[in-house]
Formats: sequence, structure tokens, C-alpha cells
Amino acid sequence: LDGKITIFQQMNHPTDERVNSVPEAETTRKIRHYLLSKTAYGDSGVRDVNLQLEDQKINGRTGTLHFIRFPTSSMPGFIALTKSKGLAPNSSTVCATGGGAHKYDSACQSLSLKFKKMDELHTLISGIQYILKQNSLEAFYYTDPLNNETCKSEFLTSRVDPPYLVVNVGSGVSILAVAEDHSFRRVSGTSLGGGTFHGLCCLLTGCETFEQALELASLGENNKVDKLVGDIYGGDYAPFNLKASTFW
Repeated sequence: LDGKITIFQQMNHPTDERVNSVPEAETTRKIRHYLLSKTAYGDSGVRDVNLQLEDQKINGRTGTLHFIRFPTSSMPGFIALTKSKGLAPNSSTVCATGGGAHKYDSACQSLSLKFKKMDELHTLISGIQYILKQNSLEAFYYTDPLNNETCKSEFLTSRVDPPYLVVNVGSGVSILAVAEDHSFRRVSGTSLGGGTFHGLCCLLTGCETFEQALELASLGENNKVDKLVGDIYGGDYAPFNLKASTFW
């Protein structure tokens, strides 16, 4: 389980009109410098440089969206870091979503911040619509997905409008049907997801982080543990053009 922080870095602004005093301006400068001059924070915090979105326009301002993540179990450490680095004084409200927005609400009161809790699935759909509208190269699909040799990713070159299905793989999995008016409903799901994968990996291999689990998985051979078409049919399944090596 990861906690995630989104930071908007406004570009080309000699003075931020929202900053009312020299001390506030200096504090803001220090916060930006601390967050953006490094990509790792403490033992487990990471800023995903490859995920940042540049030239984004939000409320008439242009800048870059940065994404920082850390294990939710490290939230007490994050709160302590926020206090020690003075990252909270110039903020009054933080929008938060997911289970952590409720679980750590009282703990964050010590930062003198107001938590504005947002519905997790509503923010998910809104975020997808924002990405599809503003960053078409962030969306892609796989061609020939059942053929390991020819399968490849392709960027979406045309506009994507509802209706469509969203499969959200997090700690668990939710499958959402998004209608033409952007309303949605949960049509299916399962409790088996990233949390199950991470937990099993920790128990079976002794790893501690999700990244370590992914690295170990990249070194393994899935055909030694996955059930393949060849295990069931003894070879290729021609009626559906499935190779023996296809994961069943």
C-alpha cells in the first residue's frame, strides 16, 4: 500500500501573488527546493520522474505535476518529516482520497492542515478524463496481446470518449463502467490485487517493498508457476489461435 502526493510546480513566476510576506515566500522557496532537488526522501519516499507531467495548465497557471510515493506504513514518518522540514505552514487544505484520508485524518491534525476528503472512485474517473484530454501520449493499448513475440504497445492517436470500462488494480481490483455522461458504476471486482501480490511476495521471499518484489519477478520464469495453455491442451489451442505458452 502506497501513499501518494501530487505537487504542482508553477513555471515562470517571479512572484506568487498568493504569498503575502517575505517569510512565506522564503518558506515556499525552501519547500520547492527540498521536494524538487532530489528524487528520494528518507528510506522509502520516491519521486517518479518518469511519471511527471509537464506544461500542464491548472487554474490559469502553467507548470509541472510531480508525483511522490511512499509506503502507507511510513505515514507517521512522513508526518514527522513534514514537521521537521517545515513543509506545512503555508498550506491550509490538503485534498486526500483513499482509505488513508480517513485513517490518518486525526494524525494530520497536528500539522494544522484541513483534510478535504474526496471519493476515491470519483477522483479516479476524473483523473483518467484529465489524462485523456491533456496528455494523449499517456494512454496506450497492446496490439496482438496474446502473442508474446509480436505483442507491443501503441499510443492512442484518437480521442477516447465514454462509454468504456475501467479496471483499477490497486490493493484490490474494481471494474467500473463509465457512461457517456461520465457517470459510472462498479460492475465487478475482487479483493485479490496488488496487496495480495505484495503480501505473498513478502512471506515467500522475504522482500520488504513492492519494488523489490517486482525486481525478483523480473528475474524469474513465469512458465514454471503459471498455468499455460500447453499445460491444459498439451500444445497450441488452434480454434482460438492460442499458443501453448499463453497464460491461461
